[in-house]
Amino acid sequence: MPAKETIRAYYDAFNRQDMEAFLDLLHDDVVHDINQGGRQVGKQAFRDFMAHMNRSYRETLTDIVIMSSEDGKRGAAEFVVNGQYLATDEGLPEANGQTYVLPAGAFFDIRDGKVARISNTYNLNDWIAQVGA
Repeated sequence: MPAKETIRAYYDAFNRQDMEAFLDLLHDDVVHDINQGGRQVGKQAFRDFMAHMNRSYRETLTDIVIMSSEDGKRGAAEFVVNGQYLATDEGLPEANGQTYVLPAGAFFDIRDGKVARISNTYNLNDWIAQVGA
């Protein structure tokens, strides 16, 4: 599957909250670069990360624009995160159901039609300003 199709399927599964379809699009040794955070390796680490995220946040992505290299091995996406902060995440402001709208992006390496690397980026200070007020 070419990069654009893989990335589209990845975000479609995310927006449906179909975590099994979402995780099936990852390589077993997927590398995940967390925005302003560390690096995790492996599908199980990504599964655990998503379980944590889904407890603390409810998000839908809109205005998704997907780009890819001519060889289909790399891609990028820009989108808007429309979210609700459900449960306090350690080290962040207290959650009380605040909503937020946040521009974001991601970079991908695609191997064998699956996501081999994803690096997410967004402005954490903007998010804190929206939920912390």
